[in-house]
Amino acid sequence: MNHNAPLSPLPLSHLSDVQRRVLSAAQLRAHGVSAARTAEQCRPGGPWQLLLPGVFVLHPGPPTSEERLHGALLYAGRPVIPAQGEPRSAAPRYGEAMITGLAALALHQFSSVPPLLSLERIDVLVPRTRRLRSTGCARLVRSRELPGAQEITGLPVAPVPRALADAVAELADPSAVRQLLTEAVRRGHCEPAAVVRELNRARLLNRPHVVDAVDSLLAQGRALAEDRLYDLVRDHGLPVPLWNVDLRLPGGPHVGGIDAYWPEQAVAVELDTRAPRQGEDALRSEYARKREHLERLGITVVHLTPRKLRESPEHQATVVRTALMAAADRDPAACVVVLPR
Repeated sequence: MNHNAPLSPLPLSHLSDVQRRVLSAAQLRAHGVSAARTAEQCRPGGPWQLLLPGVFVLHPGPPTSEERLHGALLYAGRPVIPAQGEPRSAAPRYGEAMITGLAALALHQFSSVPPLLSLERIDVLVPRTRRLRSTGCARLVRSRELPGAQEITGLPVAPVPRALADAVAELADPSAVRQLLTEAVRRGHCEPAAVVRELNRARLLNRPHVVDAVDSLLAQGRALAEDRLYDLVRDHGLPVPLWNVDLRLPGGPHVGGIDAYWPEQAVAVELDTRAPRQGEDALRSEYARKREHLERLGITVVHLTPRKLRESPEHQATVVRTALMAAADRDPAACVVVLPR
């Protein structure tokens, strides 16, 4: 055998640098490297090493964090190897596999997550039907439904809410869980509702330390949304409303709590900061009932979410201003008593 022969009849030019350093057995075969040649290269003291079953690092030193990520995806996924003459994508193909858990959060640049190289295991999200075992640095997380992956540094990565849920599932330290959830919201990675939805789906809301962290998360999420609403009123020159009030009918029942209210125009803003723990339908019904009650009284309700306030404050300010200006064309609202909340 001529060991100086080219590595393969297939060119390597379409592969990234890390893809040239980490290859699966199938990829090596496609590039003309036999199983015997691979075994010889991986002998003790040889130039290659076995990273995971069927996945090889083509250098003798310790694998980098990027190589471990790439290797875990190669092991867990079903990489597509193009035939001779077929177009080749510059991006790696890993089937449906994607990085999740703490490794994914590190790629999303969470500061409260240990560095990638210090993680013993890399969580890889795969379809439930994938028949492989966790081994070495790769831990497989099976799921009936996979989220759409986000690409970070050329790697498929689970969205933050799903990565959080998979990370929290493996954490027993209450402070670590609280720190992760807090950073997700404070740094604007995602909204509290999305986090709680994933934790609920993963059946993690029966763990006391997770419930405590979620309660703290929702409180912080609401405070952040209220700050954004204050900024919206100030920055866009809206009339100053009455903040955080309860509305009651004179001598009658409680109508509802409102985050901002303009009594002269009978316009109310309500922030939807609660997250579904016992089903979204019940929450939607509760919001709908309150809104219908207020509108029957002639009060215009502007419904805002934290995401809307964060992503499109100018548009939300226009919505509120339009509601205030339209008050002159509406019939007078019913008389309500406004009390501090």
